[in-house]
Amino acid sequence: MGSLLQSLWLALGFQPVILWSDLLIYLLLGCGGAWLVFALRREDWQVALRQVAANRVAMISFCILGCYAVVGFLDTLHFRVVSSSTPTGEGIQSVLDLLSTPLVERTEKTYSAPFATHLFAKESMQTPDGRQIRDYPRLQYAGSHLPNPANPDDKWSDIGKRILLGLGWGLSLGVGLLLVTVWCRKRLWVGVFLLVAALVVTETVVLSQSYHILGTDKTGQDVLYLALKSVRTGLIIGTLTTLIVTPFAILCGILAGYVGGWIDDVIQYVYSTLDSIPEILLIAAAMLIFQVGLREEETIISADKRLIYLCVIMGITSWTGLCRLIRAEVLKLREIEYVQAADAFGVSRGRIMLQHLVPNVMHIVLISTVLRFSGLVLAEAVLAYVGIGVDPSMQSWGNMINQARLELARDPVVWWNLFAAFVFMLGLVLPANLFGDAVRDALDPRLRTR
Repeated sequence: MGSLLQSLWLALGFQPVILWSDLLIYLLLGCGGAWLVFALRREDWQVALRQVAANRVAMISFCILGCYAVVGFLDTLHFRVVSSSTPTGEGIQSVLDLLSTPLVERTEKTYSAPFATHLFAKESMQTPDGRQIRDYPRLQYAGSHLPNPANPDDKWSDIGKRILLGLGWGLSLGVGLLLVTVWCRKRLWVGVFLLVAALVVTETVVLSQSYHILGTDKTGQDVLYLALKSVRTGLIIGTLTTLIVTPFAILCGILAGYVGGWIDDVIQYVYSTLDSIPEILLIAAAMLIFQVGLREEETIISADKRLIYLCVIMGITSWTGLCRLIRAEVLKLREIEYVQAADAFGVSRGRIMLQHLVPNVMHIVLISTVLRFSGLVLAEAVLAYVGIGVDPSMQSWGNMINQARLELARDPVVWWNLFAAFVFMLGLVLPANLFGDAVRDALDPRLRTR
């Protein structure tokens, strides 16, 4: 069987690789699909979903989140390139790496500003006549097609032509999508969103072929590529931590609220104890303990394990709030007539919890999940800043901000690393908050509108 698979990978030219985080993402997608099927079968959830769908701001935010999800999913599809000379495969790559090959290969020497054609710092250079001078060296790739990159008029004229070229391609694609949307009798804002998305994508692709749109970092890597690679890390921190914490919080909250007695006392004692410990210190101590047990493995594999450990630890420290909310809701639900009637007819406690209590606390779970997502994404940046976040070899917005902390002390200031991380985090957190507000309005009985 192994030799047959090896022959298949050699014929295809690549071997699929599934990391632990990839497996959890697939599990999360499966759980999301199962929940959607469950929600569409209930009238109250259908009403809530229709209310969210009628909110234009919420749906635009959802579409933006979908764009981030596509980038993150492309970075989740990992593989190794195999050939007859390397049957075991080369380093692990992702589909996003494959699509971003021009950005990966065009690595400069060190810092360069956005759309620059020369390095950001002066270096000692030797003139053709043998003299030593201090000047800005020309970049190896960015602007290499220009006959005279030192002339700003030539550079900006070329950038203007490329912007017009990207605008033409973007309008052609976007108008086509807009017409298809109108023909399918969908809402007009969907077509407008697709038009804007097409313009952004085509302009980025056209300009990035010849320039570093967001500059390069200390090692000469394209900052746009680093920011795109960081999307997966942010999504994993925000979603997998929720996947880890939610089932445990639901179980403990329902047991504490419905069963009561010594079980309630134990659960209250546990989450009260965890809440009394500073979260940063608990995460730092747990990460140090987990790091001791890490084996020497391929860099991407060890970094992926550290990311999973971080999600688990953040989940351990963040389940208490949701557990409190569910316990309080269950204390109210267990006094309602249909729950007491089921108990009087001899229905088992397990069946009551599954059929009557769990469905009636899911609105709290969903609201808490959506609103906590943005907080977890921002928490990763804080943890990386203090040195206990994801592995330094893994691209993340927190690592970019941590690197920018030292760059801001330079003269002149290297600002584009921090700027890129800020823009991409804002583009994810702001739509998540807006969408979370719409979900809360649709599911909270006190705020629900007809």
